[in-house]
Amino acid sequence: MRGFLQSAITLVPSESQTAFRALSRSRRMKLAKVANTTLIKADQWARGDASSSEIASALEGAFGQLRAKKR
Repeated sequence: MRGFLQSAITLVPSESQTAFRALSRSRRMKLAKVANTTLIKADQWARGDASSSEIASALEGAFGQLRAKKR
């Protein structure tokens, strides 16, 4: 019985990760290209899965630029 002796681990994505998931596929693809990564790795980061710090910081920067343009 899984989780009997310890609580289940839940991933809590940040606000930017949740907002990234709400974007369209083409917009996510463009941001991944700006961050020099693939859409698969970008989606993994948005879910809260383990990703390298370089990818995470590059995606945070690219998403920050998008937010700045919208304001």
